Amino acid sequence: MKFVDEATIYVKAGDGGQGCASFRREKFIPKGGPDGGDGGKGGDVVISGTKDLTSLLDFRYRRIFRAEKGRNGSGSNKRGRDGKDLYIHVPLGTMVFQEDDPVPLCDVTRDDNVHIIARGGKGGKGNARFATSTHRAPLEFEPGGIGEERNLRLVLKLLADVGLVGLPNAGKSTLISRLTEAKPRIGDYPFTTLTPTLGVLQRGDNTFVIADIPGIVKGASQGKGLGLTFLKHIERTAMLLLVLDLSTAHLEGDYETLRHEINSFKEGLFDRERIVVLNKMDKVSREEAKQWEVFLAQKGETVAAVSALEGWGIEELKTLIKEKGLDKVINA
Repeated sequence: MKFVDEATIYVKAGDGGQGCASFRREKFIPKGGPDGGDGGKGGDVVISGTKDLTSLLDFRYRRIFRAEKGRNGSGSNKRGRDGKDLYIHVPLGTMVFQEDDPVPLCDVTRDDNVHIIARGGKGGKGNARFATSTHRAPLEFEPGGIGEERNLRLVLKLLADVGLVGLPNAGKSTLISRLTEAKPRIGDYPFTTLTPTLGVLQRGDNTFVIADIPGIVKGASQGKGLGLTFLKHIERTAMLLLVLDLSTAHLEGDYETLRHEINSFKEGLFDRERIVVLNKMDKVSREEAKQWEVFLAQKGETVAAVSALEGWGIEELKTLIKEKGLDKVINA
């Protein structure tokens, strides 16, 4: 399924029904008064979160949403029926903006979260509402109110506890397949991961959602490669796993690239709880892997050396994720 994380839509709440101008015409009641009923309220447009969706793909094919209008009032003081509310279901993590406004109208983070995004128009008053002791045969009535309309921008930022970040070919896809039950596309070439992948790590009584995003390249925070498109998906994570390739000749440069691009995308993002994962230890000597562990530890990093391909160090990494206190964050 194609992954879509941004979409634009138009929404229109229902107009209110028109009030009725009517007079009683009943047998044996020669002086019937006004009996025009009120119009019904227009339906609201409601944004609703659901865990059953993982992408905004549906909004590529449907972009216009209109709630039902309120029905007109009628004689015998009959009020028009209210228009039905229109529910628009979006995946958890969706932020809703009005056109180019940078401040979100709502942020959908929980299942069944509901937000009224456009309110329906009020029903118009019928002429029975205008009757007074001195104005017994009013002809006045009100039209229904106009429902709100908006052009909206939907932005999905995945809800995950752990964000996997690294340069292309660092082995992130293989790592997430080892840590979780996710089955991403895996291959020995750049940008195997073209869309974010979510997996679930079960550790004791704790469940951690891990997001693997496409590889970051130098300049990603300015739009180079795929990084800018997907870096937003680690904004909500409580922990980062920085995956580095031990077999590369420029590991220190890769580390600095990740640090720079993550901080350039959003200041303070690199200061999150994090673990540096030295992957592909099956391709280097134990002594070389240990040297890099010491080097990064001196920079204040928590380091784990693994081979995602062979499965070495994976259980220790799972334990380390829990020991970093993520379970306290999730259960808070």
